[in-house]
Amino acid sequence: MWLPDETFKSVIQHTPLISIDLIVRNEQGEVLLGKRVNAPAKGYWFVPGGRVRKNETLDDAFVRLVREELGIESGITRADAKFLGVFEHFYDDCVFSGDVSTHYIVLGYEITLKYQHIINLREQHEIFEYLKSNVADSTLEIHYFTRLYLE
Repeated sequence: MWLPDETFKSVIQHTPLISIDLIVRNEQGEVLLGKRVNAPAKGYWFVPGGRVRKNETLDDAFVRLVREELGIESGITRADAKFLGVFEHFYDDCVFSGDVSTHYIVLGYEITLKYQHIINLREQHEIFEYLKSNVADSTLEIHYFTRLYLE
């Protein structure tokens, strides 16, 4: 269940958010990135992922995010992923405005897809692309926090 905007803005203003980032690789080792359409990190290339909802287990959140962000209905669970660690992301803005900062506690998980999927863009990304070269050589505007996963 999503919160009403004003309630959620208050949550963002007063607490950190818990999220899962999916570092998705294909069999060639390329990493899936999406160009974000919403703040924070609007306009940057970022890995797919999303927030953990209240009363949602991490296992359930992982499966939901794989379904919602990647369009994969079943078969990939948190147990299939490599846990990369806990990360902190701080942003000067939030989805609603630039007057409220956002603080995420992020659980990073890496998965490898053995076959091509049609990626579900949802409302967070305008396009997805596999990064075909070293992050340092990329011409894409890759967000700093995503660069930390890739370097």
